[in-house]
Amino acid sequence: MSQEFASSSSASGVPYAEWRHFWAESNDEARKALRQYLDTLNDPPKIAVLLPVFNTQVRWLTKCLDSVVQQSYHNWELCIADDASTNPEVRQILQRYAATDQRIKVIFREKNGHICAASNFALQLATAPFVALLDHDDELAVDALGWIACAIANCPGVRLLYSDEDKISEGGEHFDPYFKPDFDRELLLGQNFVSHLGVYSTELLRELGGFREGYEGSQDHDLVLRASEVLADSEVLHIPTVVYHWRAISGSTAKAGEEKSYAADASLRAVSDHLDRTVPGARAELLRHGRMRIRYPLPQSLPEVCLIIPTRDRLDLLQPCVDSLISVTRYPRLRILVVDNGSAESATIAWMRRAAQQHPTVDVIRIDEPFNFSRLNNIAARHVESELIGLVNNDIEARDPDWLAEMVSLAVRPKVGAVGAMLEYPNGTIQHAGVILGIHGIAGHPYSGQPVGTPGQMGRLELTQSLSATTAACLLSRRTCFLEVGGLDESLAVAFNDVDYCLKLVESGYRILWTPHARLRHHESATRGLEDSPEKLSRFRSEASIMQLRWASRIANDPAYNPNLSIHGVPFTLDLQRPPAELSLLNGLATR
Repeated sequence: MSQEFASSSSASGVPYAEWRHFWAESNDEARKALRQYLDTLNDPPKIAVLLPVFNTQVRWLTKCLDSVVQQSYHNWELCIADDASTNPEVRQILQRYAATDQRIKVIFREKNGHICAASNFALQLATAPFVALLDHDDELAVDALGWIACAIANCPGVRLLYSDEDKISEGGEHFDPYFKPDFDRELLLGQNFVSHLGVYSTELLRELGGFREGYEGSQDHDLVLRASEVLADSEVLHIPTVVYHWRAISGSTAKAGEEKSYAADASLRAVSDHLDRTVPGARAELLRHGRMRIRYPLPQSLPEVCLIIPTRDRLDLLQPCVDSLISVTRYPRLRILVVDNGSAESATIAWMRRAAQQHPTVDVIRIDEPFNFSRLNNIAARHVESELIGLVNNDIEARDPDWLAEMVSLAVRPKVGAVGAMLEYPNGTIQHAGVILGIHGIAGHPYSGQPVGTPGQMGRLELTQSLSATTAACLLSRRTCFLEVGGLDESLAVAFNDVDYCLKLVESGYRILWTPHARLRHHESATRGLEDSPEKLSRFRSEASIMQLRWASRIANDPAYNPNLSIHGVPFTLDLQRPPAELSLLNGLATR
């Protein structure tokens, strides 16, 4: 159902600096093992680092260059294109470094052409099969190229790699880490999480024609969007460790995303171009901090949607639920099927009879059986013929007229199996913003209890994205998909049937999407109460055991999460109970 997940505390996790310090010694051991492993490679891959330079402050340029020269992995080349810097010190520094290390190549452009032109000149210098993209005032972690080389060596066929990142202040303090999800094409439209550190097959980069001039400020976003059009998901690899330090200085997008408005404008054009090529009719809208909302077109012939609402009495919930769905929802082809699971109160029975008589779009079926959320929905799904079915709790209320149109626009897209919504408590806090596997046991609701409007980790609560699961309190799915995977598992009568359903869809090749742009109110657990009686707790433990046996590997590795983030404490924060991913990364890459 949808009530079983522990709520997230409003408290924050361990500060990043404390977490880095606590695990420093263990990470040193992991890095030592990495270096020993790299020494065993018969053909260690060469990596070119592309570095466009223009009038960089001397101290940051020096730190940037030193971070490459001091790499623990030695099979690299540094390809620098100076974009006609007017500061003579920049030329002197570049010449000095090139003179002392033959792996460093420099070309001095005679005319300034901005970062895209300079990057393409740097690309011309590359002889390595892979290129890493580095900005002229940022730094690589000392083992950055080592982790990249390890991944390349263990993952034949990979053509795009990216890592986690953090920011570094002018005083050298590390902060604001982004522990990223695995590759997600939907999230990529809303934000460029691939840079930094982004590493491309040199062949791929040249096939794409390099960087497109005119997209300065978001040239990396444009590049990865074009790359995504020719790459399979299996050709993209996420390395879940921080190997890139993004310099936060005045005027940089690391310091404040709004400081380069031209970057946001370029990103909007890059995403719009991508949509024109891949989803004609879709359009991008610029949100704050350069993030994007994508509005997908509805089909010319609108699919019929049937919302399935199981209930037993509780007219105080059911009536406002149905009334709001009818009066608020601005979607013309809507039907509602109330599944009466043995209501006994005369007022409820009379109201259902009147609703079916007064509203031609409302139907009622009665099923006099012990409560089993999965079975009730399965029977209903076989009863209806609508192209799309929505599983809806009887304590949901619609507030946004376009919530269903938003969900339909996503549900009809290719290979989308289910779509979830943003659900809010009546007190203005979040109830559901997607499901993350592995937190608080089997799965949990991140951000539950936090104020509505919370941006989430790096703004992800403002962006449509792929998840492993979403709650059946409000879930939209193609009826054919529902039937194809056998609907909800009736052995999971109450708990986790929605998570299990979503995972069956994922296993069958479908995507699960969650959108913050479909918002509804949810009086969670108002119908059946909490899982606090001995009988309910026993049933819950049994259903949790089924999930663990069936989905253990997925529960342990949710691609929408990150192995550095807490599974015991507050989701999307750090704690000291879960070691950094570096400690297990070598084994994970070796067995990929």
